[in-house]
Amino acid sequence: MEVLVGVLAGVLSGLFGIGGGIIIVPALLVFKRMSPERATGTSLTALLLPVGALAVWHYYRQGFVDVRSGIWLALGIFLGAYVGARLGTSIPAREVQRGFAVLLVLVAIHLWVKAA
Repeated sequence: MEVLVGVLAGVLSGLFGIGGGIIIVPALLVFKRMSPERATGTSLTALLLPVGALAVWHYYRQGFVDVRSGIWLALGIFLGAYVGARLGTSIPAREVQRGFAVLLVLVAIHLWVKAA
């Protein structure tokens, strides 16, 4: 499951320049039923170098990092980012922008409903 989430985050990262907070954390909350802290710590593990090394260390010391999931996510991101970059350079920019807008609306709706 983590590799699939990582691939999705990688594709969207390569396509839209996003990943961790918009894709990985919500996916871990929904599919792995992680706590927000564990999902954040695990996402940072996947994005560790150099983005979140100190933040990961803090989350890890507090017990909020799933190292195994973070490593699998990193593998998926590594592969998926290449696919997303290929898509992003082959699809017209206007369509990429529209796709990103739709993604943000769907994520916003999901967060709004879950917060109620």
